This record gives sequence, C-alpha cells and structure tokens, in this order.
Amino acid sequence: MASVEENFPRGGIQKKPTEGKTPNSKLERDNLFDVHHEEKSQKRKRSQSDQGKQKKFKADRTAAAKDSVVNIEPLSIEAVCEGMLFLGCIKEVSDYELVVSLPNGLSGFVPVTQISDAYSTLLSKQVAQGELLEDLNSLSDMYSPGTLVRCVVTSVEKSADGRRSIKLSIDPKKVNQGLNASALASGMLLSGSVSSVEDHGYLIDIGVRGTHAFLPRQKAQNYIKAVKRGSDLKIGQNLNCVIVEVKNEGRVVRLSIDRSEVAASLATERQNWSLSNLLPGLVVKARVQKVAPLGIKVSFLSSFTGVVDFMHMDPEKSMNYSPDQVMKACILSVHPTSKVVRLTLRQAFLHPGGSPNQLCNDRMGAVVEESTVKAFYKQFGAIFELDDGTLAFARLKHLSKNRKSFKPGAFKTGCKHKCRIIDYSLMDEMCIVSLKYQVIEARFLRYQDIHTGDVVQGKIFALRPIGMQVKVTDGIKGLVPSLHIADVILKQPEKKYNIGDEVKCRVLECSPEGKKLILTLKKSLVQSKLPILSNYEDAKPGLVTHGFVVCAREFGCIVKFYNDVKGLVPKNELSSEPISSPDKVFHEGQVVKVMVLKCEPQQERLLLSFRLSSNPAQEDKKECTPKKKQEVKYQIGEMVDVKVLKKKDNGLEVSILEDEGNVIAWIPTVHLSDFVVNCKLLWHCLQEGDVLPRVMCLSDKGERITLSRKSAVISAVQEEQVVRSFSEIQPGMLLTGYVRNVMPFGVFVEFPFGVTGLAPKVSMSDKFVTDTKDHFVVGQTVMAKVMSIDEEKQRVLLNLKVSECSSGDSAAESFSLLNQYFKEMKEIRNLLRRRGEPSTARGLCELVPGKELQLVVQDVKEDGSALFGGSCVTGWTATATRYHLGDKNIVPGEKTKALVLHVDALTSKVYVSLREELLKQRPKQQLTENSQHSAIVQLVAEEFAIVSLLETGQLAAVPVASHFNDTFRFDSEKLKVGQTISATLKVVKVNDHGVLLAVQGPAKKNVFVRVRKESETPLEEVLPAVTHSLSLGDIVSGTVKSVKPTHVTVAIDDKLTGSIHASRILEEVPIGSFPTYTLKAGQKVTARVIGGREVNTHRYLPITHPHFTRSIPELSIRPSEIKGKVKAMINPKEDSALKKLGQYDVGQTVTCFVKKYNILKNWLEVEVAPDIRGRIPHLLLSLNTKVLKHPEKSFKNGQAISATVTGTDVTETNLCLSLTGIPSLEQGTIAVGMVTKVTPHVGLTIALPGGKTGRVDIFHLSDTYTENPLGDFKVGKIVRCYILSSKKSKIQLSLRQSRLNPKSNSKVEDVEITSIKDVKEGQLVRGYVKSITSSGVFFGLSTSLLGRILFQNVSPYFVQNHSLYEKYLPEGKLLTAKVLGVTGKHIELSLLPEDTGMPGILPESLGLPRYDAEEEKREADDREKGEELKMKTKRRRGNSESEKEVKPKKKKKICSADENDSGIEVYYREEEEEDDQEEEAAKKKSKIKKPGEAPRLQVSMGFTWDEDMNAMDMPVLNQKEESSESEEEEDPQSKRKKQTKKEKELEKQKKEKELCKLEASLMDPSRQPQSADDFDRLVLSSPNSSILWLQYMAFHLQATEIEKARAVAERALKTICFREEQEKLNVWVALLNLENMYGTEETLMKVFERAVQYNEPLKVFQHLCDIYANSEKYKQAEELYHTMLKRFRQEKSVWLKYASFLLKQGQTEATHRLLERALKALPTKEHVDVISRFAQLEFRFGDPEHAKALFESTLSSYPKRTDIWSIYMDIMIKQGSQKEVRDIFERVIHLSLAPKKMKFFFKRYLDYEKKFGTSESVLAVKRAALEYVETKSSLADT
Repeated sequence: MASVEENFPRGGIQKKPTEGKTPNSKLERDNLFDVHHEEKSQKRKRSQSDQGKQKKFKADRTAAAKDSVVNIEPLSIEAVCEGMLFLGCIKEVSDYELVVSLPNGLSGFVPVTQISDAYSTLLSKQVAQGELLEDLNSLSDMYSPGTLVRCVVTSVEKSADGRRSIKLSIDPKKVNQGLNASALASGMLLSGSVSSVEDHGYLIDIGVRGTHAFLPRQKAQNYIKAVKRGSDLKIGQNLNCVIVEVKNEGRVVRLSIDRSEVAASLATERQNWSLSNLLPGLVVKARVQKVAPLGIKVSFLSSFTGVVDFMHMDPEKSMNYSPDQVMKACILSVHPTSKVVRLTLRQAFLHPGGSPNQLCNDRMGAVVEESTVKAFYKQFGAIFELDDGTLAFARLKHLSKNRKSFKPGAFKTGCKHKCRIIDYSLMDEMCIVSLKYQVIEARFLRYQDIHTGDVVQGKIFALRPIGMQVKVTDGIKGLVPSLHIADVILKQPEKKYNIGDEVKCRVLECSPEGKKLILTLKKSLVQSKLPILSNYEDAKPGLVTHGFVVCAREFGCIVKFYNDVKGLVPKNELSSEPISSPDKVFHEGQVVKVMVLKCEPQQERLLLSFRLSSNPAQEDKKECTPKKKQEVKYQIGEMVDVKVLKKKDNGLEVSILEDEGNVIAWIPTVHLSDFVVNCKLLWHCLQEGDVLPRVMCLSDKGERITLSRKSAVISAVQEEQVVRSFSEIQPGMLLTGYVRNVMPFGVFVEFPFGVTGLAPKVSMSDKFVTDTKDHFVVGQTVMAKVMSIDEEKQRVLLNLKVSECSSGDSAAESFSLLNQYFKEMKEIRNLLRRRGEPSTARGLCELVPGKELQLVVQDVKEDGSALFGGSCVTGWTATATRYHLGDKNIVPGEKTKALVLHVDALTSKVYVSLREELLKQRPKQQLTENSQHSAIVQLVAEEFAIVSLLETGQLAAVPVASHFNDTFRFDSEKLKVGQTISATLKVVKVNDHGVLLAVQGPAKKNVFVRVRKESETPLEEVLPAVTHSLSLGDIVSGTVKSVKPTHVTVAIDDKLTGSIHASRILEEVPIGSFPTYTLKAGQKVTARVIGGREVNTHRYLPITHPHFTRSIPELSIRPSEIKGKVKAMINPKEDSALKKLGQYDVGQTVTCFVKKYNILKNWLEVEVAPDIRGRIPHLLLSLNTKVLKHPEKSFKNGQAISATVTGTDVTETNLCLSLTGIPSLEQGTIAVGMVTKVTPHVGLTIALPGGKTGRVDIFHLSDTYTENPLGDFKVGKIVRCYILSSKKSKIQLSLRQSRLNPKSNSKVEDVEITSIKDVKEGQLVRGYVKSITSSGVFFGLSTSLLGRILFQNVSPYFVQNHSLYEKYLPEGKLLTAKVLGVTGKHIELSLLPEDTGMPGILPESLGLPRYDAEEEKREADDREKGEELKMKTKRRRGNSESEKEVKPKKKKKICSADENDSGIEVYYREEEEEDDQEEEAAKKKSKIKKPGEAPRLQVSMGFTWDEDMNAMDMPVLNQKEESSESEEEEDPQSKRKKQTKKEKELEKQKKEKELCKLEASLMDPSRQPQSADDFDRLVLSSPNSSILWLQYMAFHLQATEIEKARAVAERALKTICFREEQEKLNVWVALLNLENMYGTEETLMKVFERAVQYNEPLKVFQHLCDIYANSEKYKQAEELYHTMLKRFRQEKSVWLKYASFLLKQGQTEATHRLLERALKALPTKEHVDVISRFAQLEFRFGDPEHAKALFESTLSSYPKRTDIWSIYMDIMIKQGSQKEVRDIFERVIHLSLAPKKMKFFFKRYLDYEKKFGTSESVLAVKRAALEYVETKSSLADT
C-alpha cells in the first residue's frame, strides 16, 4: 500500500504529516490575525472519525476531483436536493413553522414537527391529552428572527403552479446524520437541541446515536442572560454547542454554549472532519485557489475544496482576492451527492453564534428611483447598487415583464433602473429587488401594506366550502368567507363565480403576523361611502355606518364591523315598531345601516340602533325599497333618462326610465342648467310627464339619488377631470363644481363624488369683495383651483379668481358659455313646441330676435316706455323702452312696426324696438367669422347683451361674462344701452336663435382680470397690510407661520407678517435640497429686514417709497446678512429691473429655486432672489430625454438647482437660464431637440435650444434604413441629435447611433455616403426611390447623392406603360441596388435580380414580355442558317450550341458559383460552354438569384435532392469519340457553294458512321440519357425509381423549363407505386426544393400542404425546415419550427432538430429556453436523454461551458447513469483538457456501481492513460483498480 500513499498524498491515511502540519496552521492563524484585520471572528468545526481509512480517502479524492468542474454560480432552487445541508437564518416565526432564509435569496420552512424528537414527543402528548402542557413552549417563545440555524432539506415540493418550496428540518438527528460517536472530538462545533432540563444542567440531543451529551448550567449562564428568554433553556431550543470533553470513546460528551467559546471556535484538521460529515456553519481557514468572474475557488482543512459565489465575498474587499491568500470562511452548504461545498466570506458569519444584519422596516417595499447595475449574470440576474450605497440583487424573472421583453443590453454595468425592494435575504445581507412595472406600481406588496377597509381587486383561485380564496397579488391571498360572497347567502357560488374571475372586495380583517386576510364581496359594504368602523375607540355616539348581522335572537341582533368589532342592537332599537321575533325579520349576513348609541372601548362593549331617523316606519320602509335597488344599480357619473313625476318648490321629483320608473330620484332646480336664468326657466316650462334625456347621477347620499343636468359638470366627469376622494386632490388642480353654500367669510364649493372645499373671501374674486352674496349664488357652476390641502383636518382651500382659473383665452371661454346658453334655449323651445295644445309658451317659441311684428300701441308710461298689443299678442306683453321708441312720438291706438330684441319666456315679456336703423331694410352683406365690427348695445339681459352691427344693422348676441366665475361687475363696467363696443363675430350663419353670435372685441379690456407678472411673488395667503415702522437692516424675531416651496411666512407680532425667500435661508445651498423645508411651522427665527413689498401687487418698493411703511417686510436669516452690512434690495430709481438683471453676466452660474413648470409656455419658472425671476426653456432643462418627456415630474417646487445665465428675456424682466450650460450648436456636438414637423419622404424638422431649428434627412434617421423611416417620429418627440453642419441658418442633424454613440460599436447596416467617392462600381447600396421620369428611376443614396436606374435595369420585363413603375416603385420605397458605373457626377444603378440578389421589382404574374425574348429569337434564326448540314439525330439539346467551333469535350465539374449555372450543381455537362456569347445568353436566361444568395439543387447528373441517393452513381459515357468530325461540320469552309464528287462521298460516309455510332450508343446500357425521349424510355422501364424522375426534372431545370420540371414531378407522383413511400417522399422533397427556388411562397405552401396529406407529416415538416435553413430563409424556418413544436410536441427529434438549428444561428440563449420548454412538454423518462443530447449539441455548435454544466447537473441528479458518463467522457476526450478528463475518470471510479460497469470504466481509464498518459499514471490506475477489488472483497468478508 506504500505506492498508494505515494500516489495519493492526502486524506486519512497520512496521519503523521497531518499531525506535523498542525503547529504550522496554528502559526499561520496567528500571523493571519496580525495581518488581516478583517478576520475578527472564528467559526466552529465539526469532526468525525474515520469510518475506515479507505472510505475517507475516497471521499476526499472525489471532492478534489469535482472541484475543477464546479461552476461558481449562485445556487438556484433547481440545484437544491433532499439531504442538502444549509446554514440558514430564521426570518419569521409562526405557531406551526419557522420560515428560514437560505443563501442566494432562497428560503425554506421548518414545520413544527421537525424541531427535535423531544419537542415532537411533547406535541404528540399534548394532542393526545387535549390540554396544554407546561413544558411545551411555542416556537415564538424559543426562536426569534435573525438567529442562525443549521438545517437539512427533507424535501423539495412542487406546487400546481410550478413553484417549488423547500421543506427543512433542524432536528439534530437529521442534521448530524453523518457523525458517529467515534468521530467526535473536542473543539467541534455542533448544533444540538435541549431534550430535558436537569438539576445541574441540561441533556442535549446532538443526534449522534449512542452518545449522551450534557451541558452544565455554568456553561449556559451567559447565553441565557444574553438571549433574555427566561431564566432557563426550554425543551426543543436549538443551540450551537462546542464539545469541551469526550469520554468513553464518544459515549459521553460535555458541552459548552458559552458565547465567547462558541464565537472563537474554528474547525481544524485535528477534528477529523470528512466530506461525509462536514457541517454548515463551521468557520474554517480557507486558501484562495482560483479567482473566477463569478466567485472564488478555495481549499480548506488541507484536502477539501469549496466555492464562494459573488454574493458571499466580503463586500468591503469586493473582488480584491489573490491566489494563495488565506482568510476565514464559513461553510454555507454541502451538497449530498456532488459534495460541492459553498462558503461565505461575509463578516457576519465568521463568528458562530452571531446574526446577520437586518433591514430597517421602512426600506421594505420602498421604490428606488435610480439603482445602478453593478454586475449582470445571465444565468442568475443582476446586482444593483441602491441609492444608499447598499447592494441588492434581482433574479432574472424580476428584470422584465416576461422573457420576450427582456433586453440584456439594458443591464450593462452603470445602467440606471427604477426598482422596488420586495424582500431582504438575511443570508446574503442583500435586498431583493424587482424591476417589473407591475411590482413597482403595485399598491400592495406585503400584508403590512393592506389596511382594514381598503377596497382591493383580486382574482378567484379556489372555491371551497369555507368560502372563496382570492389572490390579491402574487404573495397576498385572502379568504372571502361563504357568508360574505354576496349580499344574500349563495347556496351554489360556483354558478355565479368562476375560478380566474376578477372581483372587487373590501378588507374586513388583516393580520400580517399570521398572514391572514379576510375579505367581503357584499356589494353594499364594498360600495359603502360611510365611515369604516375598525376599532372600538372610533365608535363615537351618533356615528352612522354599515355593518352585517351575525346573529338575530329574541334579545336583539349582534352586528359585526371591521376587525372583529361587534355591537348589540337591543330589541327596542330594532325598529320604530315593536318586532316580536327578530330572527324572522333579520337574517345572518344581512348588511344593515346602524347608528352608535354608546361605546365602552375598555370593555369592548358597543350599543347600536337601527332607528336612524324619527320618520314613521311606514315611510321609512317605502323609501328604503327603491334606495336599496338604486344603491346597487346607479353609480356616480352614470347617464340616465328621466320622466318628471312631480314639481316641488326647489326641484323636480323624477323617475328613472331605464328602471321602468321604479327608482325615484331628485333634480334640484339649481342643477337643471349651468345658467341660473335657465334653471328657473326650465323649472317653469317643465310639466309632469315630460321626459328629460341624458341626466347624470350626482350622488346617492341621503334618502334618494340626486341628479344633475349641468353640462360643465357632466363633461368634467366624463373626461375624468374629477377627484373621487380627498386623497386624489393635489394643489394646483383645476376642478369643475357648484356653489354649495355662501357664507360671509367665503364660499363652499362641492364637486362630483362629494368632495367639498372652501374659497375664502380673499380668494373669491380679483375684485374687492364687500359682500359675498353679490358675487355667487347657491347652485351656480364654478371652476375652482386647489390652493392647499390640510390632510389632518381633511380641508381643501380653493381659489375662484378668474385670473387663476381661466385658461387665458377669455374670448374662447366666453364664446363657449354663450354657445351653450343658446343651445339650451333651443332645447327649451323644442320642448314647448312638442306640447300639442296652443299655449302662451308655444306662442312665445315662434318669436325670435330680429322678427318684425305689427303692433298697436296700448299705453305710454311716465318713464317714456310703451306697451303694445295686437292680433298676434296673446298671453304675453310687448314693451319698448324710451330709447327704443327712437324719435317717434306715439299715441295709444296707433299701429306700428316693431323689431323683436329679446323674448323673456319666464315673465312672458317681449322687448321690441321701433328704431329706424334697426327696422330699415339694408342689402345683406357677406360676413366672415372672426371679423371685427363696431356695434351698439341695444339690450342687456342677464347672460348676454343684444347689439346691432353699425354697418349692417344685423343683431348679434355678445356674452356679458367671460368665465363661469366672472359674476360681479362694478357699475362702471356694466354694458349700457346705446354704448358702442367692438365685437368679433363667431357664428355668421343664419340660425334658430335669430341673432349672430359674437364676443366683445379687443377694445374692451378685461379690467377685472389682472394677470400677475412673473416678476411678482405670489404669496398664497394674502397677507394683510399693516402699518409698521421697520426700516432696512432692522433685526426682528418672529415665529414661522407657514412654509411654502419658495418662501416662508413669519409672524413678527400679532398683526405684522413678513416673508423669507428660499435664497435667504442658508449660506451655502446644497443643489437638490429644499431650503424652505429646513424651517418648520411654529419655529422661532431671528431675521433682518432686507426690503419690502407692496400688498396688492407684490412689487418690491424702494425704502424711500411713501408706502414702504405699509409693505410686507422681506426678511433674511442668512448669518452673513444678519451680521454684515445690508444692501438695499431695490434702487429707488424706476429702471431698477434692468440694473438688477445687469448684475448677472452670461455664463455665470446661479443657484435658483423651482417655482413651477409652465405647461402652456413650455418653460420652467424659477426664482433666483426675492426680486429676480428666471425662465429655463424646455430644451435647456436636461440632456436626458426621459427628463424632457415629463419635466413637471423631474423638478419639484422649491428645489434648489444650479443654472447658467444665458441672457435676459425680451421684456427684460426675467433672466434666461440653462441647466445644460450655454447651448453650443457647433459641428460635431450633440444636442437635444424636439420634433416640430414630419415631412414624408424628406425628413424631420427639429427645434433646438436657443430657438434654432435643424433638419434631419431620412438617410440620417438610423444606421439601418427601414420601409417606413418616419413611422417612429411624432411631433413633440424629444430626440438626441448630432450636428453635422451649422452653416448660417441651415443646421443639418443626424440621429444615427453611430454618430451619437460612436463607442457603442453597434452594427451600421447602411453606411453614410457623403460624396460620390464613397460609391464604388459593383457595390450593393440601399436607398429610397425619389422620382420616376421618362429617362429612368431616380434613386436617393444620401442627402446629396442621386443615382439613376435605366428602365432596362429596373426589371428584366419590357414595360410600355410607365405608370406601372409608379405603382411598384412609389416614392420613398426602400430598395437595394447595384452600382453599374460611376462617371463624373453620374451614378448608374441596377435593380435586376441577378445583380442585387433580391426578388424582381415587377412580379412574374404580370405576364410581361422579357427584354431577352427578341434576342433569343434572332440568335435561333442565325443558327439555322449556319447549319446547312442538317442533324438527323436528336442528341443536341435544343439550340444550345452557337455557330462557333466547339472544342473537344472533357469531363469537368462546373462549380455552383459559375455565372452561367442554372442554379443546379451539375457534375457532368454535354459540352463545355466557354464561349462569351453563350455565357451572356445563359446569364439572361437564368431567372434565379446569384449563386451566393440561393441554395442549389445538386445533381451529379446524378443529382441530389437532400435524400440519400448519392450511393447510386450513374456510369458516365466516355465522350472522347463524340465525333471529331463535328469540328469539320462547323467549319466555315463547308459553306462553299460547290462540293467536289470526292467531298460528297466523304460526307456520305460521315453520315453513315454517325448513324452507326448513334445506333450503337442507343444499344449501350451505360449510356446517359440525352433528351426528353431518352428519359421517357427510361422511366417506362423503371417507373418506381425516384432517381430517374429526379434526373428527368434536373434535365428540364438545366434548360430553365420550370413548368416542364413541375409536370415531370406530378407524373412521377402519379406513376410511382403507392407502396414505395420513400421513393414518393424523394419526389415530394424535390418538388418542395423546386418551389422554394423557382416558385413563390404561395406555390411552395400548396405543395407542402399536399405533401403533408400524402406522407408522414413529421418527415415533410423536417425536410421543409432543412430546405429553408439551407436556402438561408431563417425566418420561415423559425416559424415552421414553432408550428412543429405545437403539432409534434411529444416528438423528441423535433426539439433536438430545432435546438441544432438555433445553435447554428448562434442563438444560445434561445436554446437554453427551448430546453426548459422541452422538459415541460416531454415525458419524464425522456428528460435525461434530452438534456444529454442538448448538451452534445451545445458542445458541437454552442457554449462548451454551458454544455459541461448541463452534464454536471444531470450527473449530480443521476450519478448511476453510466451511458451519460460514457457520452460525457467521449466528448471531453475530444474537446477537454487532460486534467478535466482525468477528473471525470477519478469521479467515475469512485461511484458505487455494479462491478461489471466499474470494470468497463477502469478499462477505459487505463486505455486513456496508455494513449495519453505516462507510465506513472498508468500505474496509478492499476493501483486504484486493485484497491477497488480489495475493498469489495473485504466488504464481502465482513
């Protein structure tokens, strides 16, 4: 055995060297502590004795052999197997299980039965007795999250949805299974469990049979104190124990759990650890062997190797490890079969008994806006650095929505991504993140995110007897108890709900600790708007809410709410009438509305009542019935048609028609219209029974549904410009609502969905408000802007000022009001007309302004106005004011003509005018829209005024108000009759209104709308003006009153308030910070006065200004300004603004504060100082296109940003700033621009920074031209552009990636052509068709270069009608052309298929004549003339010979790349065509693509059709004799007219000879067929020979007679006997090849479909795939493979063939995905074979490393599959290094297989060593074999 020891110098045999080494390792450890400070802790190790030296030695060798093949990838769940040992960390503790975090982001669970034997015994006892035991502690009493435990995998279970879960055990019997009593040694660190508590200590179960372990009390004291879990250890508690002493050969051991002893333990060689008993959690000394990209290989305990993956390297050291470096490591996991040991170098694990770092709670679920990719591993995922510098990882499936949308390019190092922390892996001390959009946006991520009362969406995944299980998100599942599935109890819920249905539920109860979520589906609870009652403290007397009955008894009802809050409704509170038996009236689960009477939270007692109001029960019941219905049925915003039932003083009672009138609703009068006047008028005109269409449900609060007809409110709801709850409100929102109440201090405004807000008096109007009632009335429609929100008190402050709420286009707004008003008037008239009976109202309908009437004067009043009557006046009165009587003196009884000005239907009054200028007929003028005219006001009504145009006298209506909120006018502003105004016409057509519609023109200035200049600071709260005596430089102290983004208001004393600007708070403002938020409301500050501001205009005042003492003081709290000398902010002179802005130089950097992003003007408004404003144009905000897409999201109000001054604006009141520096538009720079115009076929116009514009030509849009190059560009798109040239006004740009990012090395498919020099003859170029003229097609190659294509070079067909070209070559079509020549400035191109290799432009199906048809005809004639000697034989093929001499024939193989080739490889030709003319003719005749482009049909005259027929070689006729006379035949001398007698004789002899020869050759059996007749004879004799038929087809194809070849194939298919399946298949394959090469996709598909019907489908599919692949039609091949995978998914060959195809394409990633799919589709018994075959393919065409990994994983799962070992060996012998091959042999000979198989492997190993090894290595194999035999025999003996 000495030789064995020499050969294998390691392991258990060499006892002495090991002992000799120990002191060295001790020294080494001491040195280590001196040098490497990071190794502060040590870990304990486990030991085990040799169970026979041989065994240990073998195991060690196996490990050593394996380490070279181990792939250092993070552990995936697929690699986890039963029996694997792990170090884990407890993550969660529940009553029945521990959730344990495992390395590499995995997690498993330990059931309560897998804690220890003693604990399981106690559990069984408790269950049997049925009472609680004292000794039995719950898991939460013994274990706390963060504790490290050793565990072993008991099983890996796969659920129905494919997810795997790891079941673990921490039972010492299972964890320490590899240990036996003899292996125990002192210093070993083991895990044990307390089995009983004794007087002097504890008995510990360490899982080793025959060993009793005892832990003395004194050794446990400091541990018990530290964990603070009582004064004693508990049975079942898991401990880290160090062996202190071993007695009686391991039968008794004494332990210690002293924390310092445990922490200092280190596993050493002395402790005799072996691979079979190595334990996780041991701390070892490890030596670096190899540093790989994904980790490190290390050796430890002298003979073992292990791996450290990238997640477990010390983050402080990162990858700075060097070979042979020694450091401490902790074992994480040990694989039971492959014995791969994984370790960690992280500090937290290097002290046994420690615990890893935890994540703070508020980080869980946090969204990280920018996380940086640190590394990407294609098999695992990506590592990110988060915003706080910590590392996180995301598995592959969390990097994108699905496999298809995953782009590896987006995960290069340094890329930024938005992600969300979804979990924390304790064992990796890393966050787990997800980049999936649905995860980032998810409302709920964990149970902790869900609150009682939340409404959630979920998907039903199971229906059980106890209820319905609903999946809210991937990790959150809830239960809807059967009581809560519907408002009534459903007996068969499966009829209403199906699995997979989406449902909307409300959370009844949620407890994150137990992961318990109880939901309800009761519609009345889900849709309830009443408060949620989830604890007893909230139950205040008088609160009304919804609950559900859980029990009805004689004493009353018990009603339950959320979070298990319950209350009692006593019998007397059930109803206003006595109820004798409540259980008959109320049922379990019924939803009820209750009122709280009394609550005692401490006692959890709640008294309730069903009597909500004092209404008699009868009435209550009546209203309740429809209410119940409508609550379910009508939602806010729903449109309904209604019928008027009853008119009441303040509204209409209506019934909803869709519900057959069962539901009663209410329309308040004020909600009949947006216009107060029309509300009254409509109420007046409507009668019972009238139908009102399209009314909106506004609210369902109170006793019945409230409806509204306000069109502005309806359109706001329909366009979703509404807020549904308080939480949705944001400051700055513009909302449409209606006045709910008018109070002296302000106006309450209500919005749809019930949200209300207050507009204080100061924010009601731009004018001064004396009395609020003058401005607004209840029910009036208004637009309101949200100023601020108080979340605590749920209050909203609004602004109703027109200057804040209008869009700025007052003309458009006022016209839309007028238009809406007249539209409603028309509806009212139509309503009255529909009434059948003639009534006053009906008569009024017929009157419209502008109508002339014949009236009789009735009375003239004192004020000069007159009343009129007449035959047409019935039931209404006509009146004219004194002004409208004109100069006429009228007397009662006089008849007169009058013009109607206005009809007031409400009071039945008609206002008329007798003025001449209105009555006289004038010629009608053609008026145009938007034309301006002078007009005289004739009458002023409430909503509009009637004016007459000066030129034409026509009547027009102009609106009085410019906006909904514009309701108050001072007398001086009101329009007066007779006043001349300017009007802009908007509607000039004749209409039903009788008047034109116009708006007041520019002559009228809207004095009440004061648009604030940007140079003024708006103080949101208008500060009161207080006289003060402060002057510049005064120091004041005050209290912060409110904090706004750009300023803070400070109360100096009770009345006086000052303002501090953001720039006056900090000395040094950090960029990105929010200075104002450093102050808090209520904080005391000391400040200095630096200026003052006028109260109304907010303008800064000079100190000398008389009003300075009534200004708002501007303060500063900057230390330098409080101590230093203060400068006046503003120069008293008027040109102050210019001077201030003059202080700033162009290029200077300033710190400014974001005010807001102006969406209309597209600029960011900022404030530099209190009195200096700036603007940053959109394109100067960033160079990042993402920021520019949504600038409003990137810049927060009040944020400090650093900007560069670029100048001042036109009005010189603002600084112009830039965040990207001063824009330079020089050649070669990169700028950001916005697309402003897309010109088809030309390019883009782009707006650049600084107001410049540039152009991008279609050739510069991308590095690859596309069919529709402008398709991706829309106006407004932000793009990065490269400046090609910037001459004066013309800036030329490029969007090519090669220009924008030259380092990316991306593929440039279409290179830029800048000048004619870039074009070379013979080159293939791509471009776009520009135009078609009579001289040819002009083709754009670049911005400046055009090429011409002559019509004969466009297509081989002759086209008479050039419009055909326009159809097939539209402008902008993308084509490939070949350069024929470049002369001077002209480029000649060709589109012919033989030049470009592309399909022809004009399809063959058009049946056009070819250019070469005439030529061929001419040539044929010439030949006939030249051949006076007629050939009597048929051996010439057609007219293929030319007149010239044909050289003597030779056998020659013509290669397929030959130009005159017909697309068929021909190995034998009848004659060699070397003549130039012939070559040309052949070129023209061949309709096929260039040889490089298309696949060839191969014929060895013989001819291969991709079937195995090469074996049948046909004999070739020796043609030497084929008449040398033929030379003479063709001799020009033979054309002499006269021949001598001798010559004639000779000629006759020649003919005789030839005939003889021909007859002989026909008789010759080896003769090759020369003509169609020959072939016909042959196929008659052998009709079933596919080879003959194929040669016949080839014969036709060489003559390019495609149709004849097709006909031959069809004949063959009919002729060949049906039993000859293979022969028929050969013909079908040939026909498919033919169609692929010469036919269209359509003809190919037809043949394919037929072939599938007549043959075995799989074979046909496979052949077509091969044909596609050989002809490089990869896309079609791919599609066909996809079809095959669906149709033949159980066929292994299909998967393998597709894999081979993909690998040949270089698509290795796709192949890996395919393997996963194949394993899912194929039966389990095929899996090993499939994986093996895939691995073999990977070796041949793909990634050998991945192939090795596949073999390794297969063999680790199936180590006894000798066939796989053999294949692996064969491949590695061919491909791998000798070391790798030997490693495999070493592993195989240590397997425990049948002796016969072992013999085979030893023999192979020996053969290999004899061939490649040395004599020593051969000897070593022999020794190993000998040793194997001895081991076997010794075992047999025992």
